[in-house]
Parts: sequence; C-alpha cells; structure tokens
Amino acid sequence: MAFMLRQLARPALQRNLFCSATTLRPAIKDAAAATTTNTQQHLQLSESCLNRLREICNDGSFLRVTVEGGGCSGFQYKFDLDNKLNEDDLQFGEEKAKVVIDTVSLDYCTGATVDYQSELIRAGFRMVANPLAEQGCSCGSSFSIKL
Repeated sequence: MAFMLRQLARPALQRNLFCSATTLRPAIKDAAAATTTNTQQHLQLSESCLNRLREICNDGSFLRVTVEGGGCSGFQYKFDLDNKLNEDDLQFGEEKAKVVIDTVSLDYCTGATVDYQSELIRAGFRMVANPLAEQGCSCGSSFSIKL
C-alpha cells in the first residue's frame, strides 16, 4: 500500500537533503523548489535512537520508517532496516545513524520523534509525540489522524 501511495505522490523533483542530528529539517538546494516545498516537515530523532542506529547500522544500512493503513486505530508505523533509497525518500540524522522516510509517510507523522526504547518485555524503535495523531493503541504502533 505504501508503494502505491508513493507512486501517486511521487514528487516532480528529487530532493537532496541533509539534516543535523538535533534539528533535522530538510535543506533544499534550489531556491525555486524551496518556494513549492513545505519546509515545515521534519522528524526528530532521540539520542537513544541515534545511539542504537550507530550500533546496528555498520554496513551502510539505515532505519526506514513507513506509515501504512491498518492496525487497531487506522494507521500503523513500520520500522525496517534497509539499504536502498527511493527517489521520494527524505533522510534525517547523520551518516552512521540515518532514518529514511518517504514523503507520503512523513505527511502522517511530521513533527514526531523516533525513539529507541528498551523495556523488560520488549526493545525497539517507536514513534512518540506525533502531533498529528489523535489517539493510538496501547502498544504504540498504531494511531489515528487528527481531522
């Protein structure tokens, strides 16, 4: 489903982005593209997320975040390790601790924080403080959008 959404919303221009580990806002090289692109879209990465990515991404891989339809609240986050960039991907973080998200998925979670949490019963990446999510399930992987 995410692939189909990406194909429908494929941007006319490929964006070249770089981000710092704290602010994480896309930087656009072309001034004309800056007027048509929403520069308010961003992801925050927690320090625990960056530390864990530095540990596990030794081979050039990165964390891919995708928002898909499903889950008990309507949408769900999917976290995968990947090493192939698509043309509509945005990159956040640093070279050895990178998070990649496609533009369609970013529309559903801009302003949120990607965190790594280690608890007694589970450890993994989570999306926290999503300003666009109205409610979520108790496991934290599914959410509904504020309308």
